[in-house]
Amino acid sequence: MLKPGPSVTRPRSRRRAVVLVAAVLAAGVTARLGWWQLDRAQQKLDLQARISARGNLPPLPQAELPRSEIDAAAAHYRPVQLRGRWLDDKTIYLDNRQMHARQGFFVVTPLLIGPGDAVLVQRGWMPRDFSDRSKLQPLPTQPGTVLVTGRMAPPPAKLFELGAAGQGAIRQNLDLAQLSRELGLALRPLSVQQTQPTQAAPADTGSPQALPDDGLLRDWPAVAVDVGKHHGYAVQWFSLSALLIGLTLWFQFLRPQARARHPGSPDAPSA
Repeated sequence: MLKPGPSVTRPRSRRRAVVLVAAVLAAGVTARLGWWQLDRAQQKLDLQARISARGNLPPLPQAELPRSEIDAAAAHYRPVQLRGRWLDDKTIYLDNRQMHARQGFFVVTPLLIGPGDAVLVQRGWMPRDFSDRSKLQPLPTQPGTVLVTGRMAPPPAKLFELGAAGQGAIRQNLDLAQLSRELGLALRPLSVQQTQPTQAAPADTGSPQALPDDGLLRDWPAVAVDVGKHHGYAVQWFSLSALLIGLTLWFQFLRPQARARHPGSPDAPSA
């Protein structure tokens, strides 16, 4: 049987070297992506731990409400009780918001907590009238000074919107800084998700008084910290890396050795 000459073996060796380098690089990249997914999962677990820890803290005093976005982010999900006055004429209804798998509005109203100082409160959710989008469930009047119990939270998430941001009472999204300019009102760089019915604040040292029910739902969804998908992606990337390593070992090393030991086998190179 004739052996391949040098002119045949050199290109074959170069191809094997190129394939080997490409396989090693691909296996390294996929393994790194697997570790990255595990790191993302750990970051979310750490976030959930911080959220749980903040939720168990005592309510943040109103006098200590953050005035910067950085300080506000550090206080997200901490309980808070605010004392102020509703600016009902500035209420906004955010459309296409779900609760219990139903479409409706998030009702947000600024709460004036001091002269020229206000906080945007996510008061709750109301259903939508599908026969008339502009028909809104009436809210009972809650005049005077009220107590709002809730938790610090980021402003409402923004949904996809075609064109420029909407105006008026019913809109798709809002931007806190833009809303502050629009209303001519100094809004703190934070939001509060109300978790209990509004109460009338006592004038002195008395107990808070109940107010007419506003009919809003406040079953706010828990912060999504889904680590399962990251673990699943990590398994896929590690499996792909292992597959690449296994195929490389077989085709680049084990199979050629088997051919060399059994030159008469069907896989043996032709003359």
